[in-house]
Amino acid sequence: MSYIFAVDTLQEIVKRRAGLPHEQMSALIIDDLVKAYPGHIEPRQNWFFSLAAGAVGIMHILHGSLTEHLLFFGSPVGTEGFSGRYRLDLYDFVLSGEMWTYTEENFRERLVTRPGEMAHLRRRQVKGFRIKEDTWILEYGRGLVPSALPVGLADAVFSAVDARIVWKTLWVYGRLVVRELLKGKF
Repeated sequence: MSYIFAVDTLQEIVKRRAGLPHEQMSALIIDDLVKAYPGHIEPRQNWFFSLAAGAVGIMHILHGSLTEHLLFFGSPVGTEGFSGRYRLDLYDFVLSGEMWTYTEENFRERLVTRPGEMAHLRRRQVKGFRIKEDTWILEYGRGLVPSALPVGLADAVFSAVDARIVWKTLWVYGRLVVRELLKGKF
C-alpha cells in the first residue's frame, strides 16, 4: 500500500499550531496541509457530529481514501469512550486540551497526551479514552479505512438512530474517496 501522508510531517505541523485559538488553529493547519499535500486536502470546513463507541464529538474530514483518513475531532465539553479495534493504525495529534487513555495491558496507568504530542493506536489494539473539555485532535488513520466505518457509525445507527449523521458521514467520506480514486489514489 502506498501512503501520501507522513507522520513526521503531520507532527511538525501540529507542533507549530498547537495551542492557538480553535478557529485560527484549524485554518492554519488546513493551510499547512494544503501546501504539504496539494490536491489531497478538503480546505472548506464542514463540521458535523460524530457518535462513535460511546464518544460524542464534532469532526471535519480533511482527507478520505480507501487507505488513509485525516480529520479534526474534538468537543468543547469533553467526552469519553472506547477506541474500537481496527485494521488500521491511528495517530492522534492533540492540538489543545488533553487526551487520557489506558489499555488492557496497562489498565492501572493513565497515559496523558498534551498539545503538540501524539498518541498511537496500533492495529488491533484497543484503548479507553477521555478528552477533557475544549480538546481538539488531528487524527490520521493508515490502513483499510472502510473497516473502521462500523465502529464509527454504530452509535448513530443503533443508539441515537440518527440517519442524518450516518448520511453525512458516508456522503462526505464517500465524496472524498471518489475524488482520490479519480486521481489514482487508493
